Amino acid sequence: MRIIVLGGYGVFGAKLVDLLTRDNHEVIVAGRSVEKAEALAAQFGAGHLAVDRSGDLTPLWALKPDAVVDAAGPFHAYGDDPYSFAKACIAQGVNYLDLADDPAFCAGIAALDEAAKAAGVFVLSGVSSVPAISSSAVAELIKGADEVDTINTGILPGNRAPRGRSVVASILHQCGADFDVPIDGANVPMRSWSRPARFDIGKGIVRSGWMIEVPDHRLFAQAFGARSVLFRAGLELGVMNWSLAVLSWLRGFWRFPIPEWLISLLLWLAKLLYPFGTDAGGMSVAVTVRSSVGWERRTWRMVATKGEGPYIPAVAARVVLRAPATIPKGARPAVAIISLDAIRDGMADLAVSTETLTQQVQPLFARHLEAGNQDLPAAVQELHAIYGPRRWVGRGAVTRGQSTWARLLGALFRFPTDASDIPVSVMMTPYNGGERWERSFDGQKFRSYLGRHKGKMTERFGPFTFTLGLYVDEDQLHFPVIAGRVGPIPLPQFALPKSVSREYEKDGRFHFDVSLMAPFTGAPVVHYQGWLERSAS
Repeated sequence: MRIIVLGGYGVFGAKLVDLLTRDNHEVIVAGRSVEKAEALAAQFGAGHLAVDRSGDLTPLWALKPDAVVDAAGPFHAYGDDPYSFAKACIAQGVNYLDLADDPAFCAGIAALDEAAKAAGVFVLSGVSSVPAISSSAVAELIKGADEVDTINTGILPGNRAPRGRSVVASILHQCGADFDVPIDGANVPMRSWSRPARFDIGKGIVRSGWMIEVPDHRLFAQAFGARSVLFRAGLELGVMNWSLAVLSWLRGFWRFPIPEWLISLLLWLAKLLYPFGTDAGGMSVAVTVRSSVGWERRTWRMVATKGEGPYIPAVAARVVLRAPATIPKGARPAVAIISLDAIRDGMADLAVSTETLTQQVQPLFARHLEAGNQDLPAAVQELHAIYGPRRWVGRGAVTRGQSTWARLLGALFRFPTDASDIPVSVMMTPYNGGERWERSFDGQKFRSYLGRHKGKMTERFGPFTFTLGLYVDEDQLHFPVIAGRVGPIPLPQFALPKSVSREYEKDGRFHFDVSLMAPFTGAPVVHYQGWLERSAS
């Protein structure tokens, strides 16, 4: 095939040119810089062409390509008519692919479907790590499942991967921006580059990823019937991750634009840190499903070494162009268009290893209570059946302590203020082997993290971790505090708060009643109570 790669001298475009020439395609490297295009073309024995995607395309069409790949980007900055180049390909009867990871651009390509079918060509957007590879992994992992609850993906490149301006610009563009995430059947706003979580991608590599928006969020809930779709990305060096997290926090408050000088500065700093870290990176795609054997977490994970991680975003396009006749005509996002086996074949000449794991899933409370969990009423069991993110809503009331000490503690832990009959919601999410609980009392929010440590249930509020002596009595679940620490420092018994807290069922509904008393004085800090039911959304 004769294939033109627009932006073929960029970070990922160059990798695609390499892969396509290995497959004996006739490849032309195209872009605005004739010097860069010529240099890259000479490296791989390809042709070159100076062309601007928004300018005169006559020289490009004169080469009569079979397919054109847009690897230029950043796709979010393609202006008022972002699909002008794709439309031009359709008009010329040329197959079109791009490596876009911008959600709006990728999802919107379907508007060209009728025109592409009429022209007898395929037009595919997102033929890259997301959504092409991630969706192929999901399609394979959910086979035989009766219910798809959660799709959780992470991409964690090594620090010694090359840095391109388009990639840096794309990350900074959305850093701190709000976007919708499908969670338990509803779209929940999240801030980009927030809520870190750990990923084990194999070969002993465990890294943190941060929430960012990708096409998967807009496409996978409908495509796979998933209730929740999560995606995170992370850099290898903590200083880079936390710098972006600070920028995200600042932009979340002030909403300032990203100037060109900041992109240049951060690109320079990223290159300055290049010698640190490793050349190993990878990807993890996990699905939580219910099948005939119960609830399972099925994970496909991939590790790329020897600096070959940057080839991965180009693999899907390579696979498509190996067998273009198998791709249906029309325009669509690249969701499950190629098989995972074909992707493995497309990585066969790279330093990449993959594996698929399956493990049974048991919620935290059922795991801890063991047989005692069966003694709980159905509503309490259901609330703690956290196989994926769960959102419960209801009504409640709050009474705050009035002493100075109680008010100080209430402010420190961000407990809600006095109120009666207010809306309450709780979002419970599996998190690093435990659960994250985010409570909202009429918009007043506070969160905690539950987990197990040395066989005991714990709940953490910031630096404070309390050990809970959970027990079931008279169809109620009780939560007394039996120990605590600040960071690694244990608290003496007299410095512990007293908790009189219980969960129970009444009239078929889940109810909660939580009273906390201050250490030293025993003065009431907060008392909140109410009912919850599973969100209908």
